[in-house]
Amino acid sequence: MRKIHSFAMLLLSACLAALLMSACGGGGGGDSSGSSASTSSNSTSSSVSTPSTSTTTSLKVLSANAAAVTIDNGINNVPNMPFVSVTVCAPGTTNCTTIDHVLVDTGSWGLRVFASQLPSSMALPQEQDGSGHSLAECMQFFDGYTWGSVRLADMQIAGEKASSLPVQVIDPSYKSVPTDCQSVGSSRSAASALGANGILGIGVFKHDCGAACVSTAVPATYYDCTSTCTSIALAEQYQVANPVPYFATDNNGSLLVLPSIATEAASSLTGQLIFGIGTQSNNGLGSAQVIGVNANDGRFTTMFNGVTYSNSLIDSGSTGLFFKTTAMSACSGGNSSYYCPTSTQQFSATIIGANGTTSAVNFSVGNAATLATTYNGDPVQPLLAGPAFVDNSIFDWGLPFFYGRSVYAAIEQQSTPGGNGPYVAY
Repeated sequence: MRKIHSFAMLLLSACLAALLMSACGGGGGGDSSGSSASTSSNSTSSSVSTPSTSTTTSLKVLSANAAAVTIDNGINNVPNMPFVSVTVCAPGTTNCTTIDHVLVDTGSWGLRVFASQLPSSMALPQEQDGSGHSLAECMQFFDGYTWGSVRLADMQIAGEKASSLPVQVIDPSYKSVPTDCQSVGSSRSAASALGANGILGIGVFKHDCGAACVSTAVPATYYDCTSTCTSIALAEQYQVANPVPYFATDNNGSLLVLPSIATEAASSLTGQLIFGIGTQSNNGLGSAQVIGVNANDGRFTTMFNGVTYSNSLIDSGSTGLFFKTTAMSACSGGNSSYYCPTSTQQFSATIIGANGTTSAVNFSVGNAATLATTYNGDPVQPLLAGPAFVDNSIFDWGLPFFYGRSVYAAIEQQSTPGGNGPYVAY
């Protein structure tokens, strides 16, 4: 049964960015990690030691199935957050609004936008299940939750459109937040707490809870809020949905393409989010390695430093690499969420897919405290990593893994040139 907690670390990143900056007297802050200066399809390395700041831009012309992705200072200066703009419309109308700085998240499923981003003239229909229940959702992240109603919207991005899509409209004033939802952690139901104006979850599953919620009411997940909000089971067709499989074309997956980083930090970066796998000339698999993932929870295995991390994932919504290791020490004091090696360290790990495919990945980790003071406010930081909010079985390959790669997410049950999803590839 799929675990429904999102692996997106954006919530964590906002907290840790503030923590790191306060302890280090300002600076770049944020949680990011080590990866990439090579465009190899199966490994990446970075061993830069000279402080330098640059702007990195992709110059490719966008196709109809591609949207520009930017990494900048965003809502509140959290690094390593990839953003796109998304257009939301009242279903079947031209009453639309475009929302910028929506986080691209391959570790969750579904579109989530803040009620404050929608004009008062846009009344999105309340989603109801087959029994007429007015639906709301508590979306769980590592250290908190987003709360709000489930609404129907037409969503457009690039030349793609998903019609009457169930989306979460995040709104802390929508009804009273149920007690079991509040117990998950801190509320992230404001853009300043989330670090983005919304989340575009485009991972390997179609719905954000799936079969786990169909026959059983899962605490702190879906609610009937017709009157008092009550936890309920919910059929998949009514759950908040990954928009990609609901596109008319290019609907079997996506790939996030980001340029490599040749320096320790950069002031901005531009890449592409391309929809479809093997459906157009710009989204073929080529020589990418297909890493099979568990069909229930989307995970695979990582071997690093003699340790097996059985619950590994590749997640653009995580602002760094997060894993526990004895290979280096965490930072002292309040910065123990990060690693602070005495100098930049080069490592190698092996990813093992559920299909038996193995892939060697080289990555680097820098001293978080030093980087924070050296690169004041730079949002592109590929050398930070930490042990925060993960257990001993998790290796979270966050956004720095994506630098210099084309990373694919094939959606469950959808046919692709690499076989049926779910899988990731790079």
